[in-house]
Parts: sequence; structure tokens; C-alpha cells
Amino acid sequence: MVGSPIGNPKIATSASSRPGVEADPTAVDSPYAWYVLVVLMGVYTLSWMDRTILSILAEDLKAHFSLSDAELGFLHGTAFGVFYALFGYPLGRLADRWNRVRLLSICIGLWSVMTVFCGLAANVGQLIAARIGVGVGEAAANPSAYSLISDWFSRGKRGTALGLYSTGFYLGQGLAFTIGGLVIYYWFSTYGDVGPFGLQGWQAAFLIVGLPGLAMALLVSMLREPKRGLSDGTYPPEEDKIWLRFFDDVASVIPPFTLYQAARCGSRPLVLNVTAAAVFAMGASALIGATGDTLQWIALGIGFYAAFSSAQMLRNRDPATFALTWKTPAFLYTMVGFGFASMLTLNMGFWTAPLALRSLPVDKATVGTVLGVTAAVCGMSGVFLGGRLSDIMLRRHPAGRIYVGLASAVIPVPFVIGMCLTQNPWIFFLLNIPVVFVGIMWMAAGAATIQELVMPRMRGTASVTYFLVSTLLGSALGPFLVGKISSATGSLATGIMAGLLAVPVACVVLWIAGRHVQSAEATKVDRARAAGDVN
Repeated sequence: MVGSPIGNPKIATSASSRPGVEADPTAVDSPYAWYVLVVLMGVYTLSWMDRTILSILAEDLKAHFSLSDAELGFLHGTAFGVFYALFGYPLGRLADRWNRVRLLSICIGLWSVMTVFCGLAANVGQLIAARIGVGVGEAAANPSAYSLISDWFSRGKRGTALGLYSTGFYLGQGLAFTIGGLVIYYWFSTYGDVGPFGLQGWQAAFLIVGLPGLAMALLVSMLREPKRGLSDGTYPPEEDKIWLRFFDDVASVIPPFTLYQAARCGSRPLVLNVTAAAVFAMGASALIGATGDTLQWIALGIGFYAAFSSAQMLRNRDPATFALTWKTPAFLYTMVGFGFASMLTLNMGFWTAPLALRSLPVDKATVGTVLGVTAAVCGMSGVFLGGRLSDIMLRRHPAGRIYVGLASAVIPVPFVIGMCLTQNPWIFFLLNIPVVFVGIMWMAAGAATIQELVMPRMRGTASVTYFLVSTLLGSALGPFLVGKISSATGSLATGIMAGLLAVPVACVVLWIAGRHVQSAEATKVDRARAAGDVN
């Protein structure tokens, strides 16, 4: 296999350059690689449809279940984000060891079914449980997809490929806004409060966006699994004891099994783990006492404790991967910086529709359609351009991708403020265009930076570590804080503007990251070998 064109990108390239020799259609950067990319973009689109549909349905859910804005923020961000982050670690590690195509197809089926269950929820507890299920299922999507794309595409095209993949973010948001708004509007116009099978409009919307995922799961299962390390010409050995290691990884982030896993590593790791658990428990208790939001801070405390436990277990079981991720300042600054940068995107992705419905004289169909078209057109263009721009900037400066992230975080700020202050629908929707277009350019830049700081066999773990921290910061914290401030002040606009405080934090951390990425990438092979990596 290693000597075949599929297994060796150099051989595939040389074969295509000889007269009469046809290039392998499944080689790096080949037409089949682009086909895989299109399918994966469809997967990402569906994941963001299922994740974002809650936004346009927020007002209906708020009325039906008597929710506050803080509870809406918890439901959208924390309930989804913490478990997305928790299970992302073991599923990302599994993506580094097992068949990524098979793993992805199984998880697509899971989150699609759980989205349908969101529409069938009879109470808040069931809705929270279903959202947790969506988060668990989607946890495997990015680690598997990033690893597959990094194998199918060479370094020079990786940023562009990841940028195209990431267009699914806004295509999914756009479809969620459009479908949700139209379904709610026409369902009520046609049937009133209750339609066929006793369903309300918001329930029908969940079912309509959830069911197509089952067909996508089947399509993904038919993709070829590339040889790991294909684009780099370095092929790590096959892993053994895959499922035993997977269950170990699950136990590394799910309390109280984390204590058992720490004890297996020795008395000192156990003491550190117990100490960390106590610190996070006290922090959560203090925040519960100050705010009264029990579920929010318990969930977030568990999330950060799980992040600590996963890092601790990685250090003991895979020192080389730990050395290139948690122990590398460039990696830490990158994931924290992009995590805070994502907060603006995630806040606006959820709260823009409720803000429009509360402050503008417009109906759900109009809001859903306009925001949907804006998200699909401007968002997809922005994320693709961000990927291309990150490739171009990388050729000009080693920290070029970081600079794209900085610009993406700063430029939307005045437009967001304008959206919060205006009551004119035209101005509101026009100001939203640069927020969507520029505000998403960080995504491909962050993903490509993370992939380039580690070895090929570590890409799934690196991706999930990146998303573990960035999700806890951006998704599990951002929407809730906006909702909490909105509930306290009675003004959603005030909550959204308060959320902009994440931008200066993102800028400082990303600027520091930019000063470290060049040396970190240049020394990654030596540092991995020094930590015991033999590949």
C-alpha cells in the first residue's frame, strides 16, 4: 500500500507527470479529494442547521416553556457546548485511531435523531437532554473531518480546503434561519397553534432539519478512508487495543471515573486531580451562590475539570502529543485566542434573530429569510475568503493566519453596536452583512494553524483539544452571559454589547500566539521525538 500512488503522494505526483500515465484519482488534491470535501461540507452544514435552529425558534421556546434569556443561553450554548466539548476528547482520540469515515457516519445518525427528539420534547428537562445528545453526536464531526481533509489535501491547499469545509457553518445557519422562520410562519398561518399529529410549528421545524441527517449518514459511510498521513508522506503505524483505549479516554473526562484513571497513573497525579476537582467545585459553588444559575456553573465546572483531566491523562499516556499541544505555548495561546474570537460569532449567531424580533417591526418569516440569505451568501463567502486569505498571509508572514483572526475579531465590533442601537430594519440587516462576512474569517485560520502545529497522527487529538477549550469559552460561556445580562437589565441589546468585551481579550492572546507559531512549527518534529515519538 505504501508503494502505491494512493499511499504515497510523491509517487502519485511523479506518475501524473509522465506521458501516458494517468494520475491516480484518489491521490492528494485529486478530484476525489474535492468530492470528499464537498460531502464533508454538507455534513458541517447539517450539523450547524441542527445546532442553530434553536435561534429562530427561541421566542417560541421561551413562550412555550416559560424560559428566561439566561435559560435560553444555557440551552443553546452550555447544554450543547459542554457535552460537545466533553465527548469531543474521546471521540477525537478515536478519530486518530479508528476508521474516521465510519465514526463520522455513526455520529451523524446520532445527532440527527437527537434533533428530532428536540421537537418531541414534552418539558424543559427532555429538551435539555436532547440538546446534550446533539452535542455528543456532533463532537466527532470536526476532529474526523479536519483529519480527513488534512490527509486529502497538501499543506499549500489545506487552508483553502478547510475554508471551504467551514462554509458549512454559515450555510447551515442560513438554512436553519430560513427553514425555521418559514415553517413557523406558514405552519401557524395554515394550522394555527396546533397542526397535524398535534405538532406546533417549532416542533415541525426541528423534525424537518433533523431527518435529512439520516440520509447524509448513509452517504458518508460510502466514502473512502485515506491512509493516515497521506498528504505528508509520513505513515504512523496501525493502532492496537483501539476500544480499550477509547473507553480509557471516555473515563479520562467523565467524573468520577476520572479519579480512577488518575490513580492508575500514580499517587501524585491522583492528588493533583482531586485538588483540581475541589478547586473547580468551589469556583462553581461560589458562582452559583452569586448568580443562582445552578445548572450553568455545574456544567461549566465539570467542563473545565474534564479539560484538566484530559490534559493530565494525555501527559501520562501520550507525552509526545501532550508536548505539542498543552505544553506548547503557541498551541495554548492559539486555542484560547480563537476561543474568545469565536464568542462574538456564536453570540451573534444565536441572539441576532431574537434581537431582530424584539426590536424591529418584522415577522419571523422575514427575519428568517433575510438572516438566512445573509448567512448563506455572506457567511460562506467570508469563511472561504478567510481560508484563502490565511493561505496568502501565511506566505507573507509565519503568523499570517493569526493576523486574519485578529482582523476578523476587531472589524465587526462597530457594526454590532450599530445593530444594537438601531430600530430601522434596513439599517439592522445591512449592518449584519459585514458582521457575518468578516466575523467568520477566523475559523479556517484557527483550524489550519492548529493542524500545522502537530504531527499527522496527532491531528484528531489536536482538533478536539482546540475545540474543547474554545467551545467552553465561546459556546458554553458566551451565549449564557449575553442572556444573563439581558435578563438582569431587561435589554438584549445591552447583553450583546457586553459580550463584545471578549474581543480585546482575543486580540491580546492572539497577538501573543503570533509571536510563537513560527518557532513552534519549526521545532515540532524535534520536540515530538524528544518526548518519545518514534514516527
